[in-house]
Amino acid sequence: MTAAANTETRGFETEVNQLLDLMIHSLYSNKEIFLRELISNASDACDRLRFTAISDAGLYEEDIELKIKISYDKDKRSITISDNGIGMTREEVIDHIGTIAKSGTRAFLDSITGDEKNDAKLIGQFGVGFYSSFIVAEEVTLRTRKAGTEKDQGVEWVSQGKGEYSIASVEKAGRGTEITLKLREGEDEFLNDWKLRSIITAYSDHIDFPVVMDKSVEPEEEGGETVIEEEMVNQASALWTRARSEIKEEEYREFYKHVAHDFEDPIDWSHNRVEGTNEYTSLLYIPARAPFDLYDRESRSGIKLYVQRVFIMEDAEKLMPRYLRFVRGVIDSNDLPLNVSREILQGSKVIDSIRSGSVKKVLGMLEKIVKNDPEKYQKFWKEFGRVLKEGPAEDFANREAIAKLLRFATTHTDDEEQNVSLDDYIGRMQEGQDKIYYIAADSHAAAKNSPHLEIFRKKGIEVLLLSDRVDEWLTAHLMEYEDKKLQSVAKGELDLDNDETSEKELEKKAKSAEKLLKRMKDALKEQASDVRVTNRLTDSPACIVLNEQDMAMHMQRILKEAGHELPSTLPILEINPDHPIVKKLDTEKSKKKFADWSSILFDQALLAEGGQLDDPAGFVAKLNKMLVTIAR
Repeated sequence: MTAAANTETRGFETEVNQLLDLMIHSLYSNKEIFLRELISNASDACDRLRFTAISDAGLYEEDIELKIKISYDKDKRSITISDNGIGMTREEVIDHIGTIAKSGTRAFLDSITGDEKNDAKLIGQFGVGFYSSFIVAEEVTLRTRKAGTEKDQGVEWVSQGKGEYSIASVEKAGRGTEITLKLREGEDEFLNDWKLRSIITAYSDHIDFPVVMDKSVEPEEEGGETVIEEEMVNQASALWTRARSEIKEEEYREFYKHVAHDFEDPIDWSHNRVEGTNEYTSLLYIPARAPFDLYDRESRSGIKLYVQRVFIMEDAEKLMPRYLRFVRGVIDSNDLPLNVSREILQGSKVIDSIRSGSVKKVLGMLEKIVKNDPEKYQKFWKEFGRVLKEGPAEDFANREAIAKLLRFATTHTDDEEQNVSLDDYIGRMQEGQDKIYYIAADSHAAAKNSPHLEIFRKKGIEVLLLSDRVDEWLTAHLMEYEDKKLQSVAKGELDLDNDETSEKELEKKAKSAEKLLKRMKDALKEQASDVRVTNRLTDSPACIVLNEQDMAMHMQRILKEAGHELPSTLPILEINPDHPIVKKLDTEKSKKKFADWSSILFDQALLAEGGQLDDPAGFVAKLNKMLVTIAR
């Protein structure tokens, strides 16, 4: 097969069309990122070949020196990026280049802000780096052949970024991928040896494979011929294998951008070489911005595992617990076999040891930031706080360390910003207070305005305001901190006043309201398990109280909406006998009106808790009747 055969023209998906239009017309703020992205992709291809060839050395096809080559042609106004990595089959080209029917493209488009500089930063993070070629190119030609296939199994992909591409079978002598960019008018600055070398040095110096360019070597003797030789432009050494003292901060930052496909600098990093029973090197980074797939349970992005500098796999879950899935970096072990599989990792004591040590390093980094730069930590918390709240449930061994890092909104300021630590809270606890009080709701406003807080505000007792969905999960597993029990103000009995006078006063109120309580219990027997006098309320007529083990009302509503079956339990209704509405109810002689008014009180209390009414129309009808009665 000497010429292109089996040619077909295909259309891009809608999302890819939008993406191409964005690349071509919008992202001008940092054009040179196209080279960084294509070199990074080529490096990944070389990594994959090196790993696959461990079990099949024939894939090298007698070309064992993996490298990436950059060349340019001023006459043709083109730049070519080629590698001798793993390559792709026709099906893989269609799947990965032609359609990209993956969540990354859609999520990238959803994240676009219209700010060129910020949007350019998102390119690599969303796995759409190949398309950055169209920032500078009017036409892109990709030629590739999968390692181990015949020479006539090559593939050529061509597109001008205008809604379609052609794909054909071609003959390609060498394995790997070659991408040629035909530059747009006005992009001639990239047809320059110094310019290309400076971009490679700036963005790809840390790439673990040689990035080479041709260099003219003048003859030593007069009359000799000028020779073209390949010259390595980057250092081509695995950054993490070098001593920390030899690495500049800028190199650490650039390596992060390569390994995390992020354009922003990381918040912090930790580079460690561990020796002893297990020998490994780790270079772990904490990003400044949450990745788009942070809450995607299927995402495997995270830590790259190497064995003796050979890339094995990228897996967030085996090397780092789920609550630290935002951590990026590399771990290079000397003790694992090169043919390690995910199954071997599952029960590996070496991996368990590496994981345990790495978690401590990450938590240590965060503790250091808390101590040295609280403002920086607050920025971290805004991006990753909800994920870190998953920690106490997942990592019992480090529960106390994680709890120290948690931040909450509280009634101390009523602000929505979560910036109060549990240590801050304990430092402000009243004399004799032995519990950390919290209220959970489905929004900050609902938590802040909950009737359950009335007595706490009156007494000046601080309460944590929890409004993240994960908070219910958190409090189910973080039940105490520094020997102080975490107590919901909306569940169980409230023991704020242990003095005899307060108890007697509550008993007196309950005694006076005995008949009212009995009538309400009868009226609400299908809705409430009990009706009792409250010591929580000062301004509201009633509130819903749950049993200690019950899930918050707003979480019950969310789970029901998601189709989950929940055990049927009835809440408790607490009433404030000093409230005018309750006093009016006590004097109502009509059995029907009494039942309706009792039901209205219950439904109002349920709504205030974030619960869901079984009969909203019935509630409105009863409320309207009551308003008509009052208006007469």
